[in-house]
Amino acid sequence: MGLMSRLDDWFVARMPVADTWTLGQRNIYIVPTRGGWSFAALLVLMLLTAINYQLNLGYVLAFLLAGAAAVSMHVTHGTLRGLTLRIRPGPPGWAGEPALLDVVIDSPDRSRHALAVRWRERGRVGQTWTAVDVPAGGQASATLSFVPDRRGWHAVPPIVVETGFPFGFFRAWTVWRPATRVLAWPRPEHPAPGLPMAQAVPGEQTTLQRAAGGELDGVRPWRRGDSLRQVVWKKVARSGELVSRETAASGSQELWLDWTATQGDPEARLSRLAAWVEGAEQRGLVWGLRLPGVELPGAQGDAHRRQALERLATWG
Repeated sequence: MGLMSRLDDWFVARMPVADTWTLGQRNIYIVPTRGGWSFAALLVLMLLTAINYQLNLGYVLAFLLAGAAAVSMHVTHGTLRGLTLRIRPGPPGWAGEPALLDVVIDSPDRSRHALAVRWRERGRVGQTWTAVDVPAGGQASATLSFVPDRRGWHAVPPIVVETGFPFGFFRAWTVWRPATRVLAWPRPEHPAPGLPMAQAVPGEQTTLQRAAGGELDGVRPWRRGDSLRQVVWKKVARSGELVSRETAASGSQELWLDWTATQGDPEARLSRLAAWVEGAEQRGLVWGLRLPGVELPGAQGDAHRRQALERLATWG
């Protein structure tokens, strides 16, 4: 790593971490571009030619173009000044897959054009960026993605918002370090073995009754995670007690996704448990999760699934 790269990392590390970033004089940087330096060299050449040949129109043209370049510097800087940046993270995802985030840009007054939003990365060759135009008094968003390489919480990389508007003679930019973190779930094992066997529920009392279709159903107290289709609404209307229906085959069984039922290193175990969570939820089962020091009671539904995957992602 070169000296300039170390200085750049040191400079970025000293910047504050915030989910809202308002651009002003202290956090906007501006330098001439290659095109700007070339234009400056052309102006010098025009001025020397006008001096050598005593061309009054040459003086006029050279100073007119120099004034336009100076005005463009203020316009480029003003394109960023006053903007407010906010981060809007997407839902959690799997490790090794792109995590999406929206960068929301608010303009309190006039419209802003030709903004480019990208991650701060070493070298600029092959970088991907998103172009944004912000309407006057409105907002626009740019979607960025990065790939978490492992499970757990990940800090969002620094973000660069830049512009060369209007002529491209100058480049103005800001570097922003969001405080938001992104959660990556452990990647499910594929292919995964079948779900473990359900176990009998000790001491559960179930009242059996014959359904209209001849299937033997059970009635039990409502449990968190039961779907609305399982609720026996007639009994609820009569007694006011919230109860659920389940078949006799499943009424005395419960499924536990247990750490001890897996093998291998911790990451392989978590990967298999993540696959079992997805499998149990897809089959509409009531299931619980057991990890060393962590137990999630049996339930079902998307909220239960997300809670279990978060426990797997942050375990250890």
